[in-house]
Amino acid sequence: MAKKITIVQVNDTHSYLETHNEFFYTDRGITIEKAGGYAKIQTLLKEFRNGGPVVALDNGDTIHGTYEAVTTKGWNMIPILNDMSFSAMTFHWDTAYGPENLKAINQALNYPVLAGNVYDEETNKLVFDPYRIIEVDGITIGIIGIACNIVDKTMPAHFSKGIYFTLGNQELPTYVDELRRKGVDTIILLSHLGFPQDVKLISEVEGIDICLSGHTHNRIAKKVQIGQTTIIQSGAQGSFIGKLTLSYEDSTIKKVDHQLIPITEAILDDSFMKEKIEEAVSPFRQKLAVKVGETKTILHRGFNLETPMDNFLLEAMLHHAKTDVAFSNGWRYGAPIVEGGITLKELYQIIPMNPPISRVELTGAEIWEMLEENLENTYANDPYSQMGGYVKRALGLNCCFKVENPKGLRIQKLFIGHHEINLQKTYTASYVTNQGVPKKYGKNHRDLDIKAVQAMQDYLLDSGVYNQSLNGTFRLV
Repeated sequence: MAKKITIVQVNDTHSYLETHNEFFYTDRGITIEKAGGYAKIQTLLKEFRNGGPVVALDNGDTIHGTYEAVTTKGWNMIPILNDMSFSAMTFHWDTAYGPENLKAINQALNYPVLAGNVYDEETNKLVFDPYRIIEVDGITIGIIGIACNIVDKTMPAHFSKGIYFTLGNQELPTYVDELRRKGVDTIILLSHLGFPQDVKLISEVEGIDICLSGHTHNRIAKKVQIGQTTIIQSGAQGSFIGKLTLSYEDSTIKKVDHQLIPITEAILDDSFMKEKIEEAVSPFRQKLAVKVGETKTILHRGFNLETPMDNFLLEAMLHHAKTDVAFSNGWRYGAPIVEGGITLKELYQIIPMNPPISRVELTGAEIWEMLEENLENTYANDPYSQMGGYVKRALGLNCCFKVENPKGLRIQKLFIGHHEINLQKTYTASYVTNQGVPKKYGKNHRDLDIKAVQAMQDYLLDSGVYNQSLNGTFRLV
């Protein structure tokens, strides 16, 4: 008997509850439009559900990314998420408030957090369930979760206190076999490893029908087929969702149709969800609406090597710290800021955790080694070795590199200021978070007396209207 089931992917929303600015690539470069919002996503979900059975899944990076979520440790989102009727989620930044908070969140949600690759350090037992089995219109579906494996490798230590992460590739075949033995008709992998990693993983592990991929914010308009497995990824910040229509005959998938759906302003808000969102954000509106400066440059994170948003943050750090160079992580999240007034809310979109600015002394040799390590983390030939975001953000240096070269051999020329780097010389550097400058590099690490958001506010106050272009900090040669 022919049947159809709709699978909906929502990934990497980074707690953007409301419609917001989003960047889009055009033949003219970056343009900005309004997009996203859980009230609009809910409208589509209800529309889909009125047309037949739907399984909605969340890839994680859900409860972190805005001031409101960080301040409440994600708890302001629980009523909203529970009304979305997801079937499962996995995670990455969701453990930014510590594993115990995520365990409590798991208990508060009306669907499970799944992670077959996260273990307790003392017992070596799984911290979360590895999979869930549901029945939809007579079809039995197994959902396997894999959390982002880099949490205990590159993220701040408190993210993974008491737990550890594996890649999940060794465990996955076991879960697939278990589900097949239990009579599951369709297996969905809910992964936050990243698109390159998932492509390799699926090429190695048989038996998965659908892979919903998260983490790397790819806007995949055309489904990717690896053997019998369909892979999709659907952007970030709730600006897109992915829709798969599975056509069945006798419990077997015969056809998979895919749509990448932009969440545009034309989609009406679900009124009930809009009320819930207002409850979640209204306590913070007045504080965050304060205008703190102006920009004549669109601040965005749409490029891999360098972005105006990160340059603005780095310039504010240098303005306060007066160091030779400044570093921050290559974060992908953060809604763009258009020309005109900048609000406090938008500064928190740049760096919602608001860490202190730190200072360190680095030799030229350490800067070189750190950048080579980061280039490998970003562009490793083996996807399993890719464990960063975009290229590390930097100001005060210029790096010419060959992306195709092997590990440790990519940098061709490196300059600090206007001079070629002296490997024996010690330079001063400012940075934010362990991802900016890992503690294994440099000496005399110390936090300064100012946090990132205040530094950006002071910089805007002292410098006037922000109007800077890209510097060509990293150049492919």
